[in-house]
Amino acid sequence: TAIFGAIDASGELVGTGNVRREEPPEGLAETAGIAAEDAAHPWRLRGMATREDLRSQGIGRQVLDACVAHVARHGGGLLWCNARLVARMFYVRAGFVEWGEEFVSQSVAHVVMWRTVPAGDHLGQEEGES
Repeated sequence: TAIFGAIDASGELVGTGNVRREEPPEGLAETAGIAAEDAAHPWRLRGMATREDLRSQGIGRQVLDACVAHVARHGGGLLWCNARLVARMFYVRAGFVEWGEEFVSQSVAHVVMWRTVPAGDHLGQEEGES
C-alpha cells in the first residue's frame, strides 16, 4: 500500500490518492482481455480526491502519476478503480478503460475502470515526488 498527497505552499493537503494490492471485480480480467501476467498481480486505486476549488489544475494527475509510478516500481500489472462518473474523462486521459455497468455506491454513480502498468515505467518520478 502507498498513499500519495499533494501539498500547497502553505502545507495544506490539497490532493490525495492511494494504491494497494486488491483483486478486481469478478470477470474483469477475463472479459476485458487483460493478459494473464498483468492480471496476476492486481492493484486498486482508491481515495483519489482534489480540493474542489483546485480541480482541473493538474493536481489530481500528479497524484495519479505518483500512484502509477509506484505500481510500476513494484512490478506493474493491472490497476483498477471504481471511478466516479464525473471523473470518467480524467481517467480516460490517463489511459484507463471502462468495464461493466454503471453502479451507485454511497449515493454516487461509478463505473469500474482499468489499465495495465508496465513494470519499471517510472513516468519520470521518484518516490515521494507528487
